[in-house]
Amino acid sequence: MKQILLGNEAIAAGAHAAGVKVISSYPGTPSTEITEAASQYEQIACEWAPNEKVGLEVAVGASLAGARAMSCMKHVGLNVAADPLFTSSYTGVNGGLVVVVADDPGMHSSQNEQDSRHYARAAKLPMFEPADSQECQDMTRAAFELSEQFDTPVLVRLTTRIAHTRSPVELSAVEPQVVRPYAKNIEKHVMMPAMARKRHRLVEDRMSRLAETSESVGCHQIIHKSRSIGFVTSGVVSQYVREAFPDASVFKLGLVWPLPIDALQRFAADVDRLIIAEELDPVIETELKAAGIACEGKTLFTLCGEYSTALIRSGLETNKPTPPAFDAGQLTEAPARPPVLCAGCPHRGLFMALKRLKVIVTGDIGCYTLGALNPTYAMDTCVCMGASIGMAHGIAKATNGQLTGKTVAVIGDSTFLHSGMTGLLNSVYNQSDSTILILDNSITGMTGHQQNPSTGLNIRMQQAPSVDLEALCRVLGAASVRVVDPADSKASEKTIAEELKQKGVSVIIARRPCALIPQGKGTRDQLVYLDQPLCTRCGACIRLMCPALTAGPDGYPVIDPDTCNGCGLCIRTCRFQALKQGGGDCD
Repeated sequence: MKQILLGNEAIAAGAHAAGVKVISSYPGTPSTEITEAASQYEQIACEWAPNEKVGLEVAVGASLAGARAMSCMKHVGLNVAADPLFTSSYTGVNGGLVVVVADDPGMHSSQNEQDSRHYARAAKLPMFEPADSQECQDMTRAAFELSEQFDTPVLVRLTTRIAHTRSPVELSAVEPQVVRPYAKNIEKHVMMPAMARKRHRLVEDRMSRLAETSESVGCHQIIHKSRSIGFVTSGVVSQYVREAFPDASVFKLGLVWPLPIDALQRFAADVDRLIIAEELDPVIETELKAAGIACEGKTLFTLCGEYSTALIRSGLETNKPTPPAFDAGQLTEAPARPPVLCAGCPHRGLFMALKRLKVIVTGDIGCYTLGALNPTYAMDTCVCMGASIGMAHGIAKATNGQLTGKTVAVIGDSTFLHSGMTGLLNSVYNQSDSTILILDNSITGMTGHQQNPSTGLNIRMQQAPSVDLEALCRVLGAASVRVVDPADSKASEKTIAEELKQKGVSVIIARRPCALIPQGKGTRDQLVYLDQPLCTRCGACIRLMCPALTAGPDGYPVIDPDTCNGCGLCIRTCRFQALKQGGGDCD
């Protein structure tokens, strides 16, 4: 049976067909839909973990118990999971263990470009890279088989274009879930130095055997056409190469690590000019040159951003790197359209308060990162998940307290549970004077409204224990914990100003549900309307940049009733009481 599936959905289908029993992940674009799709298969124990490290550790434990297991994440999430990843390379597996990582060339929804193939090399793990949805399913199944055959975790690398592109998939037959017997084996599973030294030798032997057998197990495709030019490529770039040069010979890698060097040497000998086409870093090119294979790569193609058919063709025509396929510097025909917070977003009023307070704001990863943009410009940093709290503490220590009372950390509820708790604990333990704002919008917002340990629901929308953020912060040692409604910007400003004067670690929870989830949507009687005789056309409400409020040709604000969420922020902003609630009852 054929279905049209996203690459991410096809990964889930492949895991289901392979008899996977446990999947534990943390949402991160462009990987999120894998675990969401897998949760539709009732026989899979599927869950959102608090972070990627925990998710992978759950999968490692399930594998040790004998079940096939998987953990999925985006490229920066693999950084968080790197600790168990590297050591699980030494311990090996019992049931097959697959780690899916989705890279984001072009940074559509990420703070950096990162090539996860380096992790395969550094952790000494095999890695597949599919080129369409069919291969996503098939290579996932192959990854589990390879995992058990070679006693190793296996990485599967996606990129945004594969993860989020639909193509036909011939669905595989579903294997039964099998749990292998567990046997205690201290030498294999307890990585104390004496055991780890022995296991390291086995890992090196395993990589040698994988390289030797890559031709037969690697899902490679070799197309012999013109001898004048040949490409070595993988993943989505192989699609661009075939379109740009349909008559060229192509060696499309399935297993991108370890490389089948002998087969690549034979391919290179059959063509006059060998081109390596790979997004981001010259991983394949470097390895082939180290093996003495003459080739070209990054002298023709950029190190940055996504590739395209035109970029591949241009590189060969000009013999020099061309800009990435979606370089914003090339977009001269259309005006820029910066992202804005949604109508009714609870973060807007909070960032207005921070702007008025003129504080340094160490920010974090989430929708609220948009607080760095117009109209508030109220965020100074954004580095990685959970960094805001530690950075605020570092600023206080570096300035000997001179910026105490002038710095706040901002972090979302899901991000706080992901990697902010340890930052809070560190600030308490090391006696910081810190003010921490947890923006609790009752959901994991930026990745598409996934549940987390504070929402009271699990991945299948079933009731689950809900962590009490106030109690948690107090247990971690916060001297003060207060709750504000961020839509009441003035009251939030007053509370923040009071806590900035306090000694010790203060936590302010700005609690209002995301405007896009049911509990955050306003009712008809909360919608805003304009009492025009009272309006002075001062523009204060327009400067909020709420998508529901625009300036009419006569200067009066126009409220879109289909967009307005009734949060009341504009009403509190208007000094002339010209904006009022009850718009749903007005003609």
